[in-house]
Amino acid sequence: MHDPRYAPHRPFPPHAFVPGKTKRPERDEEPAREALAPERWREDDDYLFGVDLYNADFLWEAHEAWERPWRASTDEFQRLYLQGLIQCAAACLRLAMDEPRGAPRLARTACEKLESIARRAPNGYMGLDVAAFAREFAACFEGEPTAARRPRLVLRVEPEA
Repeated sequence: MHDPRYAPHRPFPPHAFVPGKTKRPERDEEPAREALAPERWREDDDYLFGVDLYNADFLWEAHEAWERPWRASTDEFQRLYLQGLIQCAAACLRLAMDEPRGAPRLARTACEKLESIARRAPNGYMGLDVAAFAREFAACFEGEPTAARRPRLVLRVEPEA
């Protein structure tokens, strides 16, 4: 079974870029974008596509997709949340690169950011049950972590199949 898509109109890259293992796909430079308020997350194509990419094992690409709204945002709470997601993807990418050193520390830092968001938004933030995701993400880094054990991002929105 495939994960639901939140931005199905955007095609996935031909393959996932894993530094040191696969070739980086060529891509066009994307223009700067406007900042969208956190409550407009359903309209944030980069955020939604980042979720799709993360769930489909395109970890580098998810990181890059989330960097666009992170850079554009002037909302510190939103920036902290996106930075937490970016660090989650980066921690998993380290595992996919067979370079686990530093991945648990990066995962802890990401979880600290997400837990901070969860304390201030206990009913979720930008469609995500942040507290549950942070707990599950932290658990996947206990013992011998693997990128395959990471939790999926499931947003509270009706995704398209």
